[in-house]
Amino acid sequence: MNRIEKTFHDLQRKNEKALVGFVTAGDPSPETSLKIVLSMCRSGLDVLELGIPFSDPTADGPVIQRSSERSLKKGTSPASVLEMTGIIRKNTEIPIILFSYYNPLFNYGAKRFYKDAAAAGADGVLVVDLPPEESEEMTHHRDGTALPLIRLVAPTTPPLRMALMGAIGEGFLYLISKTGVTGSPGLELKKISNKVEMLREYSPLPICVGFGISTADQVAEIASAADGVVVGSAFERLIEENIDAPDLPEILSHDVATLKKATLSL
Repeated sequence: MNRIEKTFHDLQRKNEKALVGFVTAGDPSPETSLKIVLSMCRSGLDVLELGIPFSDPTADGPVIQRSSERSLKKGTSPASVLEMTGIIRKNTEIPIILFSYYNPLFNYGAKRFYKDAAAAGADGVLVVDLPPEESEEMTHHRDGTALPLIRLVAPTTPPLRMALMGAIGEGFLYLISKTGVTGSPGLELKKISNKVEMLREYSPLPICVGFGISTADQVAEIASAADGVVVGSAFERLIEENIDAPDLPEILSHDVATLKKATLSL
């Protein structure tokens, strides 16, 4: 049983839901970013999505776009994110999902990336702009490496394509809560719940819901329907608003603890 499977199995046994947290690696600086991530992992994060910064993150809203800009200015690269992954792995056993667009991985080299990511202790990869029709270009380089490619399901995904995602899905399925970009407002719990139930018909994998979730109340609402809740822009907004605060890791730690508690209030 890999770390992803074990995490969701253990959470189900405890009647808990997963808090999945995204942050851009290297934001606001490599040193502070590492402290932030380790603090978040100690405070209740169940799954870490570690973002590889990219200059044109088209699916992300302005908050995460700015986080990528800050990180790139500090020299963050896929290689340095993998180095950071190795350090994180020495300090925690929570699953680490490397979140990226395809361009940085293509430039790094897919075969080399899989080898180095597995050696660093990563548990999966999420590539925002790599649809199933094109993904074999990357996944055929796995060469036995057990790094699941996390699949995205949109609110507009029709049933036939849901069935495809369910059939090829690995690790867990990421259900996007609404149309638009990360961090944008507007969540409709009924519609999200219906999509979760539809998706369950096509896959036994855990379903995590993300995009636009930022408050404890929203986390609790989504957790009542899904197996996990993804929070990203809210964490990056905290980083941006407190970028010079000496206790920035503690600020993120407190927010993680608050949101994790909301996954227990079911």
